[in-house]
Amino acid sequence: MSDLSAVKALVFDVFGTVVDWRTSLIADFTRWSESRGIKGDWTALVDGWRGLYVGSMDEVRRHPERGYVILDVLHRRSLEQLVAQLGIVGLTDADLDYLTRGWHRLHPWSDSVAGLTRLKRKFIIAPLSNGNVALLTNMAKFAGLPWDLIMSAELFAHYKPDPETYLGAARLLGLAPGEVMMVAAHNNDLQAAQRYGLKTAFVARPTEYGPLQSRDFEATGTWDIVAKDFGRLADSLGC
Repeated sequence: MSDLSAVKALVFDVFGTVVDWRTSLIADFTRWSESRGIKGDWTALVDGWRGLYVGSMDEVRRHPERGYVILDVLHRRSLEQLVAQLGIVGLTDADLDYLTRGWHRLHPWSDSVAGLTRLKRKFIIAPLSNGNVALLTNMAKFAGLPWDLIMSAELFAHYKPDPETYLGAARLLGLAPGEVMMVAAHNNDLQAAQRYGLKTAFVARPTEYGPLQSRDFEATGTWDIVAKDFGRLADSLGC
């Protein structure tokens, strides 16, 4: 393990690293649809929705002249596309809003809250997520995530892995990049953070994508810490 004595803050990828988006959304939409008498393949919807995630952010990057667009808006656009493709009918505007805000109601992995609570005793802890501020704030209230503050791509008008997100987080905290550790279950997120001078910790979430998981089963980079879960991460950092 590297010398991490200078680290003062931990910033976290959220979707997949802190919360189980896939199981949460499928269960939420299944319960909701039964109460509304609406039929749909919610597993296909959720998997398709996540499949459009990166492309929707890339579209924002390709068209800076249109301005930054928050993730809630991108999620709604993707949802409308998928509902039409999957033939889900009878949805009102309020229904589409409910589904979009499902991303605000995600449940944490079983080790997340306890691990974050331990880490908070020694470090500043915050999300560093592509989710917008309202989404991340509502999620924290729903899931009991004990963040010290909310840091979102929205604050920097750039999505990860743009350098503005990682370096912007350090700047807002008044810290050098090397005093901030990025925690993620995604090797590509850590690769970008490391490139811009942040310390890195990998925590595997091998069931994030369910049967569709094809990568990130294990660490593939030279990260400062590799831990099984947030409890082990806290152990490694002396919390």
